[in-house]
Amino acid sequence: MGHALRYAVNCSILFTELPLLERPVAARQAGFGAVEFWWPFAEAVPTDREADAFVTAVRDAGVQLIGLNFFAGDMPAGDRGLVSWPKRAGEFRDNIEATLGIGDRLGCRAFNALYGNRDDNHSTTEQDELAVENLGLAAQAAARSDAQVLVEPVSGADRYPLRTAADVLAVIDRAQTAYGVQNVGLLADLYHLAVNGDDVDRVIAQYADRIAHVQIADAPGRNEPGTGTLPLDAQLAALAAGGYGGWVSLEYKPATTTVDSFGWLPRERRGAADPAKETQS
Repeated sequence: MGHALRYAVNCSILFTELPLLERPVAARQAGFGAVEFWWPFAEAVPTDREADAFVTAVRDAGVQLIGLNFFAGDMPAGDRGLVSWPKRAGEFRDNIEATLGIGDRLGCRAFNALYGNRDDNHSTTEQDELAVENLGLAAQAAARSDAQVLVEPVSGADRYPLRTAADVLAVIDRAQTAYGVQNVGLLADLYHLAVNGDDVDRVIAQYADRIAHVQIADAPGRNEPGTGTLPLDAQLAALAAGGYGGWVSLEYKPATTTVDSFGWLPRERRGAADPAKETQS
C-alpha cells in the first residue's frame, strides 16, 4: 500500500459481532481514527434519545464520523434508497434534516444518498426527475454545513439503475445543473464498480477529480483486500497519484472476524495516530 490515503471503517458492515453503539470504540481499539455508518436507525427520523445515544457513542469513542448514509429503507429486505422512490419521497425529505443534524453534531461532511430501485408503478422518467429534485434539495441543505452529498453505483441489486461511474455522473450533472449545486460527488466503491463490469482503472484515470469518497472490498466475495483478485493496492495508488486526497473506507464483510480482517493493513496505517502528527501530514 504505497500511498498516503487515510482509512476509515464502515461500522455497519464491520464489527457486526457487536451491538451498533459498541462499534465506534472497537474501531478505535483496532487503531482507526475514523468511522462511517449506513443509516443506523430503523426509521427515517429517529427519536431524540436514539440520535443522542448514537452521537454519544461516536464522541465517547474518540473517532471522527466521516460518512453517514441517508435513510435507505429496509436494506436487508432489498431496499436500496428512497431518492427516486415516489411513494417515499416525503420520508426522504424528512430524513434530510435528521441526517444532516446528526452530521452537524459530529462534524461529518459527507452523506451518501442511495438512489433507490426501479418501481414498476412509475416511469423511469418520473423516478429520475424525482431523484434530481431530491438530490438538489439534499445538496442545498448540506451546503449550509459545507458538506457533500454522495451518489454511488451499486452491485447485487438488479433493480438499482446506477451501475457504472458514468451512470452516477449523469445523474449528478443533472442535479448540479438543475439546482446550481456543486456539492454532489461520486462515491467510487471499487468493489461495486468491478463487479458491475465498469473499467475501474479508466474511471480513476478519467474521473479522479470527481470522486468525492472511496470504499473498498475485494471480489469475488466482498471480503477484505487480499481475499480476491482486485488490484486494490494499484488502484488506490493511482487514485492518490491522480490527486484524490479523501478517505478510503473499508466496506467489506470480514472473512472470519472483524479484527482478523485488518491483517492486510499495518496498525500504523490505520489512522488513530498522534493527533499532532496527523495534522502535519
